[in-house]
Amino acid sequence: MKAAYYKSLDENNVRCILCPHNCLIKPGETGKCRVRYNVDGILETEVFDNASALAVDPVEKKPLYHFYPGTDILSVGSFGCNMTCPFCQNYEISQPSVSVMNRRKNKISSSEILKEAKEIRSNIGLAFTYNEPIVWYEFMMEMAVNAKKTGISTVVVSNGYINKAPLKELIEYIDAFNIDLKAFNDNFYREYTGARIKPVLNTLKDIHSAGKHLEITYLIIPGYNDDRDEFRNCVSWINDNLGPDAILHLSRYFPNYNFSAPPTPASTLHDMYNIAKEKLNFVYPGNINISGIMDTICPDCGSIITSRSGYHIKHLNTEDGRCSKCGRMIYKYFMT
Repeated sequence: MKAAYYKSLDENNVRCILCPHNCLIKPGETGKCRVRYNVDGILETEVFDNASALAVDPVEKKPLYHFYPGTDILSVGSFGCNMTCPFCQNYEISQPSVSVMNRRKNKISSSEILKEAKEIRSNIGLAFTYNEPIVWYEFMMEMAVNAKKTGISTVVVSNGYINKAPLKELIEYIDAFNIDLKAFNDNFYREYTGARIKPVLNTLKDIHSAGKHLEITYLIIPGYNDDRDEFRNCVSWINDNLGPDAILHLSRYFPNYNFSAPPTPASTLHDMYNIAKEKLNFVYPGNINISGIMDTICPDCGSIITSRSGYHIKHLNTEDGRCSKCGRMIYKYFMT
């Protein structure tokens, strides 16, 4: 299928303008994502109607803690990524070979996926996740547009590396985002992701400005992006640009793919949690069960709104998403 967001150049070359790599792609070659390729001067997508995974997940697994907490969401993934993180948790589908894509190919139409989403009890909608959904933009957009017509919610879990024009189009059809912020250091981005940090920060600001629900995930890798002063600057940027109610997930790293750094110590998560809580009201550790600090607490009166243990939650002091003790809004998106 013909891809969106590219420019035709001389000698059948094309310039993909979907993400900030702006890849120059020669005939017969692909961009950095490995799934958008040049066929005789036309940019095509290898992953339209091609799902690598389809599963019902707790919405907290995205992770989204303030978007209809306690509900389920049908999650769909495909192949490819426009970053090259050596610590990727889903590298088999994000950095696939052609043989892997062909072996795991599961052709399924967007209408079939939407039909399944509507038939699943307790399901609030569709999440585009697992690998990087930006690189299968056309498939995602078709599902998102049709999902809006049927009234179900849409979620994007992404690295945020996308150009402004396609992001603006996407935002119109997406209800909630979780964006991975890999570090607060451009050198880290260049060396370990093959990308740059500024476009990701711009994406965060654009989503926030559009009034869409936004949560951020920061994977803490010991010795690489856990400098406390740098992280304090990161938290200050979030507070200044997204506000003190910005929702931040601090995720524990485990060795995977081509990275062998040791797992994140629990003490590091505690330190960075305490730094984040100096300015942000809603901070949650992930990939670790730390009693108490995973709960959602009312910033105004200190009441426990939702008790959390892994993906198991219990609402304690909330009515229609507000704190039942003081009336403070906690969850704009809430289902009883």
